[in-house]
Amino acid sequence: MNTNINMPDSRLQLLTELQSSGLRLASRAVGLTRRGGAGPSDHKAVVIDGVTLMVPVHTHAAFESDFVASEPDANGMSVLKRGTIPIASIAFPKTPRFYALQTLDGVPYSHIATLHGTDVLATTVLQTCIRYESRKKACKFCAIGQSLAAGRTIERKTPEQLAEVARMAVLLDRVKHMVLTTGTPSTPDRGASILCESARAIKRAVDLPIQAQCEPPDDDAWFERMRDAGVDTLGMHLELLGDAERAHIMPGKATVPIRRYMTAFEAAVKVFGRGQVSTYILAGLGDSPQTILEMSRRLLSLGVYPFVVPFVPISGTPLEDFPAPTPEFMRSILDPLGKLVREAGMRATDIKAGCGKCGACSSLSSFENLDKVAA
Repeated sequence: MNTNINMPDSRLQLLTELQSSGLRLASRAVGLTRRGGAGPSDHKAVVIDGVTLMVPVHTHAAFESDFVASEPDANGMSVLKRGTIPIASIAFPKTPRFYALQTLDGVPYSHIATLHGTDVLATTVLQTCIRYESRKKACKFCAIGQSLAAGRTIERKTPEQLAEVARMAVLLDRVKHMVLTTGTPSTPDRGASILCESARAIKRAVDLPIQAQCEPPDDDAWFERMRDAGVDTLGMHLELLGDAERAHIMPGKATVPIRRYMTAFEAAVKVFGRGQVSTYILAGLGDSPQTILEMSRRLLSLGVYPFVVPFVPISGTPLEDFPAPTPEFMRSILDPLGKLVREAGMRATDIKAGCGKCGACSSLSSFENLDKVAA
């Protein structure tokens, strides 16, 4: 979780630039990185001034980045350079101890759930998706099938497996909260049912705050069912906002209209509470800063946290050569959005669990902590 207060503007600029430009790593600094899969892929967690940031390291932009991390020293610290000029000391999270374990039936724990950032356990409960199975319907930025095809995960994590791994991740690595996401199945609940059974099993095994993530289910009653199963916060991810952008980049998901998301958000906030429902918005795929800020205002008025993150082109996807947003583009959103979030009283630190609380995929939480933000 990001806990910095009043970070200097030069550091804010550095965080924003790193997420746009990526980072070249010395060989021994590679460590924990992810290729493919759901969530932050082709990234590595980097800690700068107490802030954990997911920085692209396997993208085309990262291979050509001016930012270079030196070989870590004995304490795991590395020097971040712009070209040959040292600009900051950084650290990388260590490989978690639970990765060394496996289930009784021989499945490595790392195939069941992975460490995101420094203290978040994350898993894709169902590693297949009705959208991904068809090229005409698939989200062009998504790599959910890559890690499965590469043998780094399994298709369906059972509730028992998730509970076992969650318990050990807390005991061995002091994980503080957990994200349960899922590919969208063909059922009308859009994955809410398997998220319920997963959360229920985890909460029986360990007291760990949980965020569940899925598309809006067919029936709003699923929100109460998820809460009763042990889900603490809910994520329903818009990702893109414009009708043309949605239809072009995520044609399958675009069949669920924005208006359905908005009614689902309203219903979910009544169940989980203000600030405990969130949505991912990908900046840099065609939506203008004005469009993103206008939608963010609508979401905040409903009690929904708008987690705006820079788009990262993932290798092996149709958008692998699509340029990442510039630092200037991101600041034109995050500067005013940080103020809007702060004024709405829904900071990342108040979220019980999930991507917004972790904050590592965006520098938004750092902008929330500014005393003065440009309007």
